[in-house]
Amino acid sequence: MNDDILQGKWKQVKGQFRTWWGKLTDNDIEEIAGRGEKLIGLLQEKYGYTREHAEEEVKRRLREFEARFSSVMPK
Repeated sequence: MNDDILQGKWKQVKGQFRTWWGKLTDNDIEEIAGRGEKLIGLLQEKYGYTREHAEEEVKRRLREFEARFSSVMPK
């Protein structure tokens, strides 16, 4: 996972993390702070995901968020 992408969207998407992954605490979210590797590790730990599954889950969620976010932004 490219940390630059997650860090660039961090302020917009961190509010969605508890909706997407309810097992993540506020402390977890603050600890992640835009670092993809940390997010992947916490998803593996809290949900029992394989690394590959965690990476795909994050990519899918970010794509969905981006598509939804871009559709409401004025052009």
